[in-house]
Amino acid sequence: MSKITVIIADDHELFRKGTRDLINKEKDIQVIGEVVDGKEAIELVAKLQPNIVLMDIAMPVINGIEATRKIKTNQPSTAVIILTAYDNDQYIVALLEAGAAGYLLKNVSGDELINAIRSVYGGEAVLHPAIAHKVFSHFSPAEHEKSQIDDRAEVSEREMEIIKLAAKGMSNQDIADSLFLSRRTVQAHLGNIFRKMDVGSRTEAVLQAIRKGWLKVDDLA
Repeated sequence: MSKITVIIADDHELFRKGTRDLINKEKDIQVIGEVVDGKEAIELVAKLQPNIVLMDIAMPVINGIEATRKIKTNQPSTAVIILTAYDNDQYIVALLEAGAAGYLLKNVSGDELINAIRSVYGGEAVLHPAIAHKVFSHFSPAEHEKSQIDDRAEVSEREMEIIKLAAKGMSNQDIADSLFLSRRTVQAHLGNIFRKMDVGSRTEAVLQAIRKGWLKVDDLA
């Protein structure tokens, strides 16, 4: 079984070590690299192409927001999970705009962090639905509908159903139950959606669907 590969980007050595030791205890996840600033993160992701990057915001040389933006431009299939001490809306919105897949505070438990890595890798969301609704409301589709060509044909009707349910914060299992599908089938559909939309996570797919005008903010309720 192939492991979920992770790079840790944080300028605090003790935090990196503790996080690495925690992750490497898991049989299905492996830390394959560590960096201390955003520039190194961009370079190492390009070289190793991990599944997941755990990214802090406040780092030297290039901060986590800009590093996330460049990683998502160069390596869209790599998902970035923000792991930080900062929890204000300005940072959350900026990082979702940059392409982050999830946002966690450093006071999360070890189990929560491990579950978040597995969840993002499996196409699940790592944003509380209430936070997601508040943040996604920032991206008014009306601003983008006039300039966006209707390219909804790139996804199938079934995939569009799944995007809409994912936007509501439903888990893969809940989506499967709602559509009378298996969880594995939902994961396969999400993989196809991510590939077609050139993204690496559910959060990015929902945000892009809002920007394209496929979803209204009311659809997230």
